Amino acid sequence: MESSDKSIPILGTAYFPPVEYFHLLACCPKVMVEACESYQKQSYRNRCLIYASGGVQALQIPVCHDNIRSGSVSDIAVDYSREWLHQHRIAIISAYRSAPFFEYYWDGIDAILQSRPALLFDLNLALTRHIAAEMELRCEILPTETFVKDGGPLDFRSRIHPKSKEGPVFESKPYYQIFSQKSGFIGNLSILDLLFHEGPQAADFLRG
Repeated sequence: MESSDKSIPILGTAYFPPVEYFHLLACCPKVMVEACESYQKQSYRNRCLIYASGGVQALQIPVCHDNIRSGSVSDIAVDYSREWLHQHRIAIISAYRSAPFFEYYWDGIDAILQSRPALLFDLNLALTRHIAAEMELRCEILPTETFVKDGGPLDFRSRIHPKSKEGPVFESKPYYQIFSQKSGFIGNLSILDLLFHEGPQAADFLRG
């Protein structure tokens, strides 16, 4: 699937990816999502950041540790024996139920969450494709078939990271956020934040 084509951006899998991630989906006709790398802890692979009443809140999916060291990220199983799914749903609803477009988009997103895909990669890809479609982003999102050692200047696997020292790939102009009067505008959160607040206009924010 053109895994070695350095003209196509390559991204890591991500759970409700940040705005900068979706900026690439909004501006590119095709992206590759790395499916064959080793799993990376403390990354967006299994976590996202939302704007709760108390400020930024991290939501993290627990994964099964059986093959974290030996398997690829696409083989990592979600640990549904823990109560994370209920906690994440409650946190998202609590944070965004008053947002202008929450009710319009939530049911479709929630249906994917509650379908409980066994693998983290499959869950992330389903959510990312669904949200991109809801935003009418015409970007083909394809998994790699082999590990990409060097993706060139369009390799964002490490750059789009909660602890990246390079700064965001993209920062949207400020938009309305429910809690901004209390804590100010916070940029580059999960795409959920932009989607629930701006709805059909979200794609315009992604393109700058």
